[in-house]
Amino acid sequence: MQQLSKNYLKLQVKKNFIGMIIFIFLATHWYLSLFSQTFFLHRYAAHKMFTMSNFWEKYFYIFAYITQGSSYMSPYAYGAMHRLHHAYADTENDPHSPAYDANPFAMMWRSKNVYMDIYQKRVDLEDRFVKDLPKWHWFDSWGNNWISRVLWGLSYIAFYVVFAEYWWMYLFLPIHFIMGPFHGVIINWIAHKHGYRNFEVQDTAHNIMPLDVFMMGEGYHNNHHANGSRANFGVKWHEIDPTFVVIKVLNALHIVRLVPEKVTKAQEKPKETVAS
Repeated sequence: MQQLSKNYLKLQVKKNFIGMIIFIFLATHWYLSLFSQTFFLHRYAAHKMFTMSNFWEKYFYIFAYITQGSSYMSPYAYGAMHRLHHAYADTENDPHSPAYDANPFAMMWRSKNVYMDIYQKRVDLEDRFVKDLPKWHWFDSWGNNWISRVLWGLSYIAFYVVFAEYWWMYLFLPIHFIMGPFHGVIINWIAHKHGYRNFEVQDTAHNIMPLDVFMMGEGYHNNHHANGSRANFGVKWHEIDPTFVVIKVLNALHIVRLVPEKVTKAQEKPKETVAS
């Protein structure tokens, strides 16, 4: 009887561990995909906050493809689109603004259309929007191909088939499929509607949390809009930017080289925090 109890206990522990694998997989995909977006596409491609060699650029291209999977985005197209966002924030020319769309789905659909127009060269952009953006055409063509996206989607489904213990766990699958756009909704919709502001800027950008443990620094959106060249998105003592910590380590290892930031008037004189 005692042996049966031990075997049952071991079985339960094993079952609970297998159930946790889904949550570990979701969290790993969340943070690695987000890191690729904020480190490589955003801070490197769009803003050139640091430089890297051609070898490391190709390495992070591949890293972004693996970690973003079915929602892989071209650093070239993303970078140009993000520069448009900064240039025309909260105007009708902004690729994603809640001021011009009825709901998050409409906003991200418009973002998708702008992204594809840029990627497929259907629009002519000023040099300031495309200058020095990374290019790896054949790699981007595969990453943006529907076959690649479907294969990644099928791999996520297969993982869940093997490890998901309960039916409701499959409800997490859509997040895997559209991980990049899902992160985009959090910043481009929520952070332009809710949160607090350290700086008075000419758009509706807010910081959405005082300690950004979920968005790896991207949640300090008001700080970023106040100074788009600053690699550290945190400003106040409690606004720790995990991605900047990684950048500092990579800079110390000479994998990247931080570019001196351009100090702006908004950064020099932060306003008192205002919640909304």
